[in-house]
Amino acid sequence: PTWGYKIKKQIEAFSGLKIRHGALYPLLRKLENRGLITSQKQQQGKRTRKVYALTEKGKAYVKTYYSLLMAQAQTT
Repeated sequence: PTWGYKIKKQIEAFSGLKIRHGALYPLLRKLENRGLITSQKQQQGKRTRKVYALTEKGKAYVKTYYSLLMAQAQTT
């Protein structure tokens, strides 16, 4: 599980794209509504953070998407 800011930084490092917080959090809510991720609040010192984790459905989706990308990469 990880929190939104860390997800943002990982996406930016991987893709080279800049992600606005205003774009990230609606997407996280959409993924949660579709059952691909879950979220829960965690207390860290005096701060409360919302952490996100992939569900089994989300893991299956990522695995399928990755397989499709790899298949496409091999044909080009």
